[in-house]
Amino acid sequence: MSRYSEEKQIARQEIGLYRHTHSGVIALSGEDRLQFLHNQTTNDIKNLKSGQGCEAVFVNSTGRMLDLATVYVTEENVLLLVSAKRTQFLMEWLDQYLFPMDRVSLKNVSEAYSVYSLMGEKSSELIQNIGVSQLLEQPFATHEMTMINEIPVRVVAGTELGIIGYTLIVNSQQESALKNTLTEAGAVMISEAVWEELSLEQGRPLPEFEITEDYNPLEAGLWKAISFDKGCYIGQETIARLNTYQGVKQRLWGLHLSQAVAAGTPITLDGKKVGKLTRVLETEAGVKGLGYIRTKAGGEGLNVAVGEAEAEVVAVPFLTHPE
Repeated sequence: MSRYSEEKQIARQEIGLYRHTHSGVIALSGEDRLQFLHNQTTNDIKNLKSGQGCEAVFVNSTGRMLDLATVYVTEENVLLLVSAKRTQFLMEWLDQYLFPMDRVSLKNVSEAYSVYSLMGEKSSELIQNIGVSQLLEQPFATHEMTMINEIPVRVVAGTELGIIGYTLIVNSQQESALKNTLTEAGAVMISEAVWEELSLEQGRPLPEFEITEDYNPLEAGLWKAISFDKGCYIGQETIARLNTYQGVKQRLWGLHLSQAVAAGTPITLDGKKVGKLTRVLETEAGVKGLGYIRTKAGGEGLNVAVGEAEAEVVAVPFLTHPE
């Protein structure tokens, strides 16, 4: 088994540790922070309590995607885990909706925090062994500040890939100490290449690939990040209309390809274009990709052409679509 395959197996079946290089962190403080964020995103934020969280999508006025974020509500503020490439854009985008009477402050705190994923089937064992048992079996994004070997760490239930595990947010100055503690306890560092393959296999949409202003979150399979009962927010009318009238014309799917082709290559069925490949990766297990495919063309099990390649359409765990 290659080191690459070994790391991938560790991330799923043992205890993998990955340092996020793709995440930014935004802090919102002030009395109106929950209501403000509630009005700018797709999920129900204002009813979250301290220690709770959720995924939410930032969309524009026509319901097209800007970024997928994870929200963590604390006693003092709200922490937003966003895409590093979109952090500054979102800071500016949120700022334009702040009015003088809003009691909200925004701050990019990406440099102050380091974010890790502790993942794999045995990650809960490690968490218990180092004295953090209160988050076992808790809902996704439930979180708590705790001490790990005298290091203050915000431990979060779940990972952003949907793989079993935990997200850890630590002061950057204490990152090395935390990393050493976890690796000494049995965690194995996972490379960027393995994380990239896992994200594609799971189907997590990424900015500049699946998350762009060409698509909406229903097409991207992000239904669990949307509340249809929360009332008005930016882009709400479009998303509500698509849901009510079953207007989702394309969906994001996984693809197993016979050979590598370039991202952006049209997906065709019987010679007719039915979609577009958004991401592709050559792996030891073959060529894998993600792409948007027209709903009427079909879904899981469909055989399509992607340029010179043949491909089978497969479901990916991170995404949800209504039946």
